[in-house]
Amino acid sequence: MGKKKVRTKKSASSSTHHRERVIVVVVERSRTKERRETVFEREREKHHTQKKMTPSSVVHASLNASAAMTQKCVVVAASSTLCCSQSRLVRGMRRQMNRVSGAASGPRFRERRRSTKASASASSSAEPPKKGTAKIQRISPENSNRVNILSEALPYLQRFQGQTVVVKYGGAAMQSKELKAAVIRDICLLATVGINIVLVHGGGPEINKMLEVVGIEPNFKNGLRVTDDATMEVVEMVLTGKVNKDLVALINNNATDRGDGGGRAVGICGKDGNLLRGKVKDKELGWVGEIESVDPKLLNNLIDGGFIPVVATVAQDAKGNALNVNADTAAGAIAAALNAQKLVLMTDVAGVCTDKDDVDSLIRTVTFTKAEEMIASGIIAGGMIPKVTDCMNALRGGCVSGHIIDGRAPHSLLLEILTDEGCGTMITRGDYV
Repeated sequence: MGKKKVRTKKSASSSTHHRERVIVVVVERSRTKERRETVFEREREKHHTQKKMTPSSVVHASLNASAAMTQKCVVVAASSTLCCSQSRLVRGMRRQMNRVSGAASGPRFRERRRSTKASASASSSAEPPKKGTAKIQRISPENSNRVNILSEALPYLQRFQGQTVVVKYGGAAMQSKELKAAVIRDICLLATVGINIVLVHGGGPEINKMLEVVGIEPNFKNGLRVTDDATMEVVEMVLTGKVNKDLVALINNNATDRGDGGGRAVGICGKDGNLLRGKVKDKELGWVGEIESVDPKLLNNLIDGGFIPVVATVAQDAKGNALNVNADTAAGAIAAALNAQKLVLMTDVAGVCTDKDDVDSLIRTVTFTKAEEMIASGIIAGGMIPKVTDCMNALRGGCVSGHIIDGRAPHSLLLEILTDEGCGTMITRGDYV
């Protein structure tokens, strides 16, 4: 009985060794298969670095990797349990492989495969960027136009920086709130970029409104306002008190809103600092004045301090009496006294035209001598004569150029100063010495 027991033990031990050997063989085979799969995966990765993988190939690669991990897990689990049999191990591996293959053929996988194919076809239809080149951002036509305008304006900004431009502001541009706000913004912009602006204004419509309120009927002779004592009081009150201070407030408030300090205005009139001295032009016109002298010292001090002078066109005579002077004439005299780079008259017409009723007949540039000839021949006639004459007087006094523009056109001031074409008529010295 003892020998039989020993034989039984030996047979049991030999069967145990046999099971272990079978498991080891299975494990070695699985490891060999894993090595082959690893080498295959490396080769496939190298291949995909040279050729872009499609979404479907990515899905199959992930399924193969999951199947390999499943096999590895099964083998490890089998090796940890020495009492399991070879057939049980094989059945477990087969069940896991069947699950993987079933997942790869299910409806969800088919939907994913169709979506990946659709995305692959869409991506393949678009032309891929060249290797080593970055994608260029597209610029809208509006932004491109803005850049072109800035590029065109740059030489003028550099040229006129630190130069003085006298602007006569009046006409319909003062009546519309929208136009008035646009003009003020343009003035603040020019001041921001370093151009010294001197704003000279009239206020005929406002004067007429106030005369109607106080019961005085406006009276004109040869286009000039007949200014008696009562009318002169209203003129001085409206120009220096209301219109002037409204413009000053608009410029200062615009600078505050923008936050750039580009508009600090100071309101003055011709009486301040003896800026405008004159005499009565015609006794029949009353207190309508003719300018005799300009003292620009106050204006220079304000400009040097970074302020925008806003000048109401009320002068004084030798006895201190107030005089009502034409705003165009006052602006021309101030531009000459300051040796300004430009005198700009904002009016209700496009400029000098060969046909006053045809805007397309606008003359862009006129020399001093040519302007005299056009006045003599009658091409420049009517209300355009005094405006051209004021520009010519400014050029005689030292101003570089005079401009007549339509203040009703949006941003006409910027277009005339900062662009090649401009928008009105420019009068230059030409051959005048």
